[in-house]
Amino acid sequence: MARTYDDPCGLARALNLVGDRWALLVVRELLLGPKRFTDLRRGLPGASQSMLTQRLGELEHAEVLRRRQLGPPTRAAVYELTESGHALGPALVELSRWGSRTALTSTAELSVDALALALRTTFDPAAAGDVSVRCALVLDNDRLVATVDRGQLDVTRSDARDVDAEIECSAATLRQLVFTAADPASAPVTLRGDQALAPRFLRFFPRPAPRVS
Repeated sequence: MARTYDDPCGLARALNLVGDRWALLVVRELLLGPKRFTDLRRGLPGASQSMLTQRLGELEHAEVLRRRQLGPPTRAAVYELTESGHALGPALVELSRWGSRTALTSTAELSVDALALALRTTFDPAAAGDVSVRCALVLDNDRLVATVDRGQLDVTRSDARDVDAEIECSAATLRQLVFTAADPASAPVTLRGDQALAPRFLRFFPRPAPRVS
């Protein structure tokens, strides 16, 4: 039997289910939709196959996620969050916001899903103002749609084409554009649609100020 906290606090009970290493990062990788095991490994390259298999089994037992078989023509198993798993989303945003103000300790690149979480974490409603925009982000053969409306940001994995602007580049390049204020004109990026709107969208995500000790 897995070790648990002998503590009735709700936080301790939550950590009994999702507090082990890699567990919340698995949830992060599934926030935007189902993934196959190979896709999860690509997003979590530091997790060994055995570790990831173990965490998936534990999270399935805790009813945080479920394994589902896709029907024809594709015959593959995917993992997806349950309603209970999706309810962890706001907590992950707040944890990410808290962590983003600490010193950076890794030189690894963000996965597409980690970058999507970073956008949600750093979105500044004041910077967006009254702008309403749907911007497609085509990142490493993955397609997301970021919608800004009334000071709110929503990011989904979507093939929708009814967008105002489109930014196509690698996840690493978008991270640089967003968090270093690099000029899109000097980066390996393709802009489509409203040529003025896409660069403005990139300024909605100010870099978090470091935490004062």
